Amino acid sequence: MKSKEQDNILIIRLFPEEDIHERLKEACKKHSVITAVVLSGIGQVKHIQLGYFKEKGSYVVDTYHTPHELLSLSGNICHQGDEYLLHLHAVLGNAQKGTIGGHLVAGIVEVTNELVLLKTPIKITRKVEETTGLSGMYIE
Repeated sequence: MKSKEQDNILIIRLFPEEDIHERLKEACKKHSVITAVVLSGIGQVKHIQLGYFKEKGSYVVDTYHTPHELLSLSGNICHQGDEYLLHLHAVLGNAQKGTIGGHLVAGIVEVTNELVLLKTPIKITRKVEETTGLSGMYIE
């Protein structure tokens, strides 16, 4: 991973075999992120897990081992306690130019990932909500 920050914009380059979630957390720690918005994410990934929320207690996760183009990555990251919580959604393209998308549960870089984050001092936290069972975003 390589990263650089200027004017609250954080540019991150990930390399083959790096875990997207782990490296994003590492970059956030290195650059003292409080909260970040994912502005852009492109590249190619493999060993992908995409989630789809159906209803409380029912979250479907599908796994794709073949490489897919990372066409779009969006979401947010918050620092809570001693960890970074990532809420990421991805749109992926396959070799036949078909697309799939959902909550990015896991992914490994195949060739490269180029990510852009906007750092903000706005503090957000996540708490499990009784009605949905999901970790809702709360603005402090």
